[in-house]
Amino acid sequence: MFVHTSHSAKFFSLIIITPFLLLLSNSHALPLSSFPNVHFRSLNIPNNEHDIPHFRTLNRRRLHDCPSNNPYLQIIVNAVSPLPDEQYISVTVSGVTKPSDKYWVAMISPSHASVKYCPLHSLLYKETGDFSDLPLLCHYPVKAAYLKNDPEFLTCKKSECKKQGDGGKCMIKTCSASLTFHVINIRTDIEFVLFNNGFEAPCILNRTTPLKFANPNKPVYGHISSVDSEATSMRVTWVSGSNETQQVEYGNGKSVTSAAATFTQKDMCGGLVKSPAEDFGWHDPGYIHTAVITDLRPSEKFSYKYGSGAVGWSDDIEFRTPPAGGSDELTFLAFGDMGKAPRDSTVEHYIQPGSLSVVAAMADEVSTGKVDSIFHIGDISYATGFLVEWDYFLHLITPLASRLSYMTAIGNHERDYIDSGSVYITPDSGGECGVPYESYFQMPTSSKDKPWYSIEQGPVHFTVISTEHDWKLGSEQYKWMKSDMASVDRQRTPWLIFVGHRPMYTSAKSALISVDPVFVQFVEPLLLQNKVDLVLFGHVHNYERTCAMYRGKCMAKPMKDENGIDTYDNSNYTAPIQAVIGMAGFTLDNFSDKAPEWSLKRINKFGYTRIHATKEELKLEFVNSNTKKVEDSFRIMKT
Repeated sequence: MFVHTSHSAKFFSLIIITPFLLLLSNSHALPLSSFPNVHFRSLNIPNNEHDIPHFRTLNRRRLHDCPSNNPYLQIIVNAVSPLPDEQYISVTVSGVTKPSDKYWVAMISPSHASVKYCPLHSLLYKETGDFSDLPLLCHYPVKAAYLKNDPEFLTCKKSECKKQGDGGKCMIKTCSASLTFHVINIRTDIEFVLFNNGFEAPCILNRTTPLKFANPNKPVYGHISSVDSEATSMRVTWVSGSNETQQVEYGNGKSVTSAAATFTQKDMCGGLVKSPAEDFGWHDPGYIHTAVITDLRPSEKFSYKYGSGAVGWSDDIEFRTPPAGGSDELTFLAFGDMGKAPRDSTVEHYIQPGSLSVVAAMADEVSTGKVDSIFHIGDISYATGFLVEWDYFLHLITPLASRLSYMTAIGNHERDYIDSGSVYITPDSGGECGVPYESYFQMPTSSKDKPWYSIEQGPVHFTVISTEHDWKLGSEQYKWMKSDMASVDRQRTPWLIFVGHRPMYTSAKSALISVDPVFVQFVEPLLLQNKVDLVLFGHVHNYERTCAMYRGKCMAKPMKDENGIDTYDNSNYTAPIQAVIGMAGFTLDNFSDKAPEWSLKRINKFGYTRIHATKEELKLEFVNSNTKKVEDSFRIMKT
């Protein structure tokens, strides 16, 4: 979800250029059509540095070395070299004569990336919604950490005498600190740089030599997704530094060749000032390989590996196909707004603190073999223009997404940007404009930048929409929604679940900027007309369940069954039940003090939902990822 209004106001009050443009960037729920005569790319920033306006010149001030006459200062890396695909690297800084909380280390990639000082990049971090304290370098460092993260640094518990005086008294004592960096294969070489003066005004003290990956072309971060409702074919997608032909080998000796593609800085969106994605947040994505494996059987286990003899192979992975559409039973996990967090004590752009516990809990559940598929409904990685974060996100979800069908919906942090065709004219994607998302997660859509689709698994028909593309009456997506839901065979798939990112209802304190009443006005009638059973949204970072509701009013409330579980009777259909499930990683949103009548359950904890469907019953459970306990449960029945 985008930043709250109070934070946005603080951010944009700092900016002194183009006030009207920045007002639009802060409009969390204003459609592009609200400003039909505004054109944002009319002024092109020249590529010649001599022609860069004064604003950009200030933003590119050269970063000088720190004034220092300390001959003892060293930065040493303890790492396997060349680097494997994953490693926890220890970085030790020694020879510090006066410990302070201003010393820090950055992990730079590629090693030739600019470490100039760019103070105005603070604003570009904030435009994506990230208000944390981050390094103001001209190229985003992959990771950064203060030496004070070592609890023994400021007190100099790890000391060394560099010069002794008469009588053996130590005349010069130096201090050291050690930091750990979680490094994965991001293809480009890395370097560690020691800075002083904090993140806000950094200057260089020392740096290591570059470290290269043993195999930058290694095929990594494979994940699978469904291509249709038959469950006899699956798409495998992975990343490699090479565009040479690779394969998926699966089953008993079957093989299929991949197609490789990539995207460049020119594919990213920008404006008067370059976006993070096309400028200081850019990182080469390598090549995204994809292949469709066929001749599978629904609800069965298969093994596969991907790669080639030239670039290497992945491990053998066991995966399970989902049940075919129209079959009797389905269990899937659903959540939104997960993102990623570092597995070390470093700082990264846009950390989602709950993501690690949620992935760990879901991985344990997937390992039981009782889950058929996963639906991640928007705000996927939160890379928002800092492209290396996609690699870390894909690495994080590998234990899940490599073993089950991992289906997604697009969110504001994947798609929205000014003058890009998105409904909302916010800079939430950091200039990505959906390009990386659609490259990494190729859903069964009709074409590029039309990220809506439907699919059937077991007794459920899923209608998956984009809340970030035009959904108004007469739009292409509106016509598709209407046609898709009207065509559902309720004998084959008795359950109709509607999936999107931005919610229609929430009682969070951020409700005014989280719900677009125009979206509700146009789309909610379709849900009622087509007797949608369950609606799943994200965007708001908590869990909330409603009564069967329409136009803000309860049309029916559940009854308690013999076990005390809320049970909705959809044999006598009244309206959809809606659930906000955006509690999978992003910092949680607080609820309003008083719950409205339609809000039946509100939980402000990290977790995910487990949904089990048969022909007669749909059961949803909210699972707390830290305790793995079910904290809400309800049933929808049809007889």
